[in-house]
Parts: sequence; structure tokens; C-alpha cells
Amino acid sequence: MNLCIDQGNSRTKVALFDEGGELVKSFIYKTFTSADVKRLFTLYPIQDSIVSSVVNIEPSVVNALNQVSRRFVLLDHHTPIPIVNDYESPASLGQDRLAAAVGAAYICPHKDILIIDAGSAITYDVMSKDGHYIGGNIAPGIRVRLQSLHRLSKKLPLVEVDENSMIPLFGKNTNDAIAAGVIRGIAFEVKGYIRALRAEHKKASDIEVFLTGGHAPFILNHVKDTMHYEKNLVLIGLNAILLYIIAQDKQ
Repeated sequence: MNLCIDQGNSRTKVALFDEGGELVKSFIYKTFTSADVKRLFTLYPIQDSIVSSVVNIEPSVVNALNQVSRRFVLLDHHTPIPIVNDYESPASLGQDRLAAAVGAAYICPHKDILIIDAGSAITYDVMSKDGHYIGGNIAPGIRVRLQSLHRLSKKLPLVEVDENSMIPLFGKNTNDAIAAGVIRGIAFEVKGYIRALRAEHKKASDIEVFLTGGHAPFILNHVKDTMHYEKNLVLIGLNAILLYIIAQDKQ
């Protein structure tokens, strides 16, 4: 099995893939430690592992993975990947964004792709059908927008929303106005990106749209469009990178 670890700002997502590339098990950790590494290797026949982290990963976790893995990859801009990264500053490109792009290209090869990752930030990344990562944009996520309105103004309250919240088109009170302004604003933003990219293609079907991230359900509820919703897109991409490295090593 391959062990893939996606360490984000608030949680760590972990997945096990079989030799055929199928996701077998997945876990979410609030805190991921070296003890968790050892436990996973004890319970499952793991051989190779890969880590993507948007924060500073604990050295003890890296040491544990190095000790128990046949092959361990700590993803960075030097790591061999099965796509071409055309970003002008590859060292500054988030590893989760890169892995998500690889995952989307792995699922839909030879397609132009827009990847929307709705987390703490909302990122919009573009892959070309010939396997090039073109670039992307970074926008504030839902919670960041809500907190900013509260923190940077004197009278606006901090509003909490979840994917089950009823969001009107226009609010009739301050709380609803904030919730609608943020959620509907993001929905219009997403629609705008999709529309702009599709305008560059002869047919709408020429571009695939992938949606992932912890706040993806908000977008699914408010954007009625054809998308691939894949909550494990980054993990799938990490496994695709690991499979690529394994194949390169065998040549």
C-alpha cells in the first residue's frame, strides 16, 4: 500500500491506496504524530509514503516516515511530477494546489481543467490538456471573509454558516445580509471563472471543472453547474506523484 498525507492548516487528511491506485481507507486527524505513523504501518502493509504540507511538518513525523517507509517523499518543487509546472515561482506554489492539479489530470487526462479548492482560501488553478499547470488565483475563503467583515468593521457581527444554512439571495436582516453577501458572492465568483474559461473553448464540454476542499458543499449548494466533486483530490494527486516516482525508479 501507499500512504499519502495531506497536512493542511487545521487538519491532516491521510489515505491508503492499493497497488492498483484505488483509495482503500482514509482518515482525518486533528493532530498527526509520529505515533500515528507507527500505528498505521503496524496495522497496514504500507511500503511507500508521501507527504504534502502547507505548514511546517513536525520533524518527528518526517523521521518516523523515513524510518519505516521503503520510499518516502516529502513533496516540494524539486519533486519529480507527471505534469509540467509552468508557474513562474514554483517554490511558492502551494503543495496542495500542485497535488490537486496532478490528481485532476490523473482522473481526466488530456483535458483542459479548472480546479476549485474551497478551504481556508479558495484557489482556482488551471491545467492544459497537454499536461501543463498554467497557473491560478487565490481568494479569501468563506470563514476568512466572515471574520474580516467582523474584525475590520465596528458594528458588523461575526456570522456563522454551514452547508445546511438557508442563504437568501438578498438579506432582510444584518446576519442574513452578511451570509448572503459572502456565500452568494463566492457562488457568483465561481460561476464567473467557469464562464470565462468556457468562453475560450468552442464547446463547454472541452473543459472539466473539479471541486474539492472542506467548504466545497457550500459551492455545490449554490452553483448549479456540472462539476466533478472529489473530496480526496489532493490525496489522489499525491498517490499519482508517488506512482510516477516509483515507475521512474524502475526504469
